[in-house]
Amino acid sequence: MTPNRPPHDPALPAAPARRIRRLLAQLSVDLSPWRSSRDFRLLWSAGAITAFGSFLTLVAVPLQLKQLTGSSFEVGLIGAVELVPLIVCGLWGGALADAMDRRRLVLNSEIAQGLCAAALLGNGLLPHPAVWPLYLVAALSSAFGAIQRPSLDAITPQIVEHDQLTAAASLVSLRWNAGAIAGPALAGVIATTAGVSAAYAIDLATFVVSALLMYRLRPVPPAAEAQRPSVRAIVDGLRYARSRPDLLGTYAVDMAAMLFAMPTAVFPFLADRLHADWSLGLMYASFAVGSLLVTLTSRWASRVMRHGRMVVWAAAGWGAAIAGAGLSTDVWLVLLCLVAAGGADMVSGLFRSTLWNGTIPDELRGRLAGVELLSYSVGPQLGQVRAGGMAAVVGVRASIWAGGLACVVAVGALAAALPALMRYDARTDPHAQALRTRREAAAAQAADTGAADAGAADAQAALAAG
Repeated sequence: MTPNRPPHDPALPAAPARRIRRLLAQLSVDLSPWRSSRDFRLLWSAGAITAFGSFLTLVAVPLQLKQLTGSSFEVGLIGAVELVPLIVCGLWGGALADAMDRRRLVLNSEIAQGLCAAALLGNGLLPHPAVWPLYLVAALSSAFGAIQRPSLDAITPQIVEHDQLTAAASLVSLRWNAGAIAGPALAGVIATTAGVSAAYAIDLATFVVSALLMYRLRPVPPAAEAQRPSVRAIVDGLRYARSRPDLLGTYAVDMAAMLFAMPTAVFPFLADRLHADWSLGLMYASFAVGSLLVTLTSRWASRVMRHGRMVVWAAAGWGAAIAGAGLSTDVWLVLLCLVAAGGADMVSGLFRSTLWNGTIPDELRGRLAGVELLSYSVGPQLGQVRAGGMAAVVGVRASIWAGGLACVVAVGALAAALPALMRYDARTDPHAQALRTRREAAAAQAADTGAADAGAADAQAALAAG
């Protein structure tokens, strides 16, 4: 007979301690793509370095325009000159990504953006810097970034294992959100104290380092059946998207969420209404804080298989949180709602990315990434126009809460109109199963080829020794 343990026996709390450790492990970052893929580590590191430099220029260009012109209208034109290249080159960049070595395309685009930083530096060092180069470089940089982004998105599913796609998306988001919080703050200090030329010089240096890292990536050649880049190839990509109601649902839900409930354009006026001018910077950072909290606790996401439902519920949560921010009169409650909105948007982004990367064939991935670029880039631009225009008519707070409620209604209507999005299950979806099988076969073939090459090398060595 086993004697009863005394009350102070340290073995008693072992089971609760194990449960706590398991819970903490689940609420953490899944680092498996970082550990298993050398190319993912290189690409992630290059992106982290580039993001810091890009935030420097993001702050420095409007600041220099303000210094040179003193016109808020001319500062605002930066967004206008960036929009058209983003739309045109995003679609074309997707076609290029499916027809070329994606590693080469990413590297060349990175070098081109570095040359843009060099041009800004050269103009900034002139005794009397000109205004027009700022607009020209902004348009060119937007074009090169739009060409590069589909290839970046399309490379990820080719360099990480299929069951690590959600974890990879989380790590990429972690990199971005950490930069979005720290980058602008450091950029503001550097640009205002050392000058905009110092900001451009640092940005140029980050492009040099990131290009060197990208140079070390292994080639990512196009599929044997890849189409040449053309308008027809772009149209074929659009037709494929139209044939997939679940994909259309992810694009439409994200577009609706951003169109109806992206209130950043009226944040300065909201801070005035709340008599809390000090809160403006916190409002802009709140979305990134919420997103960062989700990515830091995102290990659970890899176990979710109903990605479409998560996209819908998260987008509705974004709208509800924005509505709460508009209805709240306490500034701290407003900030809390904005943090919650950022977290919901991050959840939506994680599962949109997982659904895309887990179901779209590699030979179409670049073109569809171009479509995705438009869905998550144009929506916020139009949303800011909506928020500002509506605020002029019904007031700032009404513009925010009404937009949030409209987002919830629109997302619900889209979920009802596109049931395939709600039914999507990564375990049973035929597109996901087919792509998983293809990638497993490709990995097995690569392993067999490597083993055969190693055996041939051993045989040659044995013959030489004999």
